[in-house]
Amino acid sequence: MIPFLTRNWLWKLLSLAMAFLVWLTVASEPELATIVSVPVVYRNYPANLDISSDIASTIRVEARGPARQLRSLSDLRIAASIDFASVQAPGERTFTLTASNLNLPRGIDLMRTVPAQLRFRFENRMSRMMPVEIAFSGRLAAGLSIETTVDPTELEIQGPESHVRDARDLVSDPLDLTRVTGNTVQTLAVYAPDPELRFTGRPQVKVKIQVKGTSH
Repeated sequence: MIPFLTRNWLWKLLSLAMAFLVWLTVASEPELATIVSVPVVYRNYPANLDISSDIASTIRVEARGPARQLRSLSDLRIAASIDFASVQAPGERTFTLTASNLNLPRGIDLMRTVPAQLRFRFENRMSRMMPVEIAFSGRLAAGLSIETTVDPTELEIQGPESHVRDARDLVSDPLDLTRVTGNTVQTLAVYAPDPELRFTGRPQVKVKIQVKGTSH
């Protein structure tokens, strides 16, 4: 045992001294607090449910630790992780944010998060076909009239059940009548006023315009 302890004793002594210096540097470093904004990431989103309440994209994190570590905290890509694996049915669910939701480095202590909790309202996901209303702007030239054919006349929307049930007609971008001088086909984007709704396909329609009469 003694030969093992005395072998390369100089290197061992040097390593011990360096370790002590590192410890001394860390131990003597002032402890500070900081506030950083971090993104919120969501895991295991339920397949047949949608969130109809506000969804937080960032939270504020107040943390405390050695000054050197805190200075690099904003460069460590810290995120708050929320796991929806336990959500199996519609309803309201509250998630309390703790250190286990954050990937803080060792030596950094969580003081609090703002907000401290995130609350979500989950609803069944619903789909529905909705008629498209064509919007017009301007006026036709004198003596002209038009007939329009819309394809398709309805588009499918999807979203939280309550929002889909309360949805109103979908509206196209305005068709400028001042530019209509002859038969034409225009492709118009379609807009859903409720931001909770989304289209299952391409949000656009083709409007076939047949002009009657002669402008002067």
